[in-house]
Amino acid sequence: MIKGFKEFILRGNVIDLAVAVVIGAAFTAVVNAIVTALINPLIEIFYVPNENGEFGPTFTGIYGQEVVFPLGGLLTAVISFLAVAVVVYFVFVYPMNHWKARAAARAGVAAAASDEPKLPTEQELLVQIRDLLERQNKL
Repeated sequence: MIKGFKEFILRGNVIDLAVAVVIGAAFTAVVNAIVTALINPLIEIFYVPNENGEFGPTFTGIYGQEVVFPLGGLLTAVISFLAVAVVVYFVFVYPMNHWKARAAARAGVAAAASDEPKLPTEQELLVQIRDLLERQNKL
């Protein structure tokens, strides 16, 4: 049972996922602070926050009430997601994939994968078509 758990934990994709979750959670706090300190004030230059602290375009509803489309929360979520995704990919996923490819090349896995039949290139296909047409014209 312990051996099976050890094999499960040492799989590359489980470790990648664990690292991504931990770093993503930690980095999210940094990104949220940056968005709150820099992006939201830039948006507030164009839109005044209402009494709930929401800012964005304000429209009058059909009953005369003010309706605010809160752009701050949306932009915070989008920027946070993109920043975390970029950092996790370039700091963890890309280097881990590069390391795995180098380890597989050293182990000879790349040679085994090349045993599959190779598809012809476009130029080879055109040559074959030309040859077939020439044979048909001779008949």
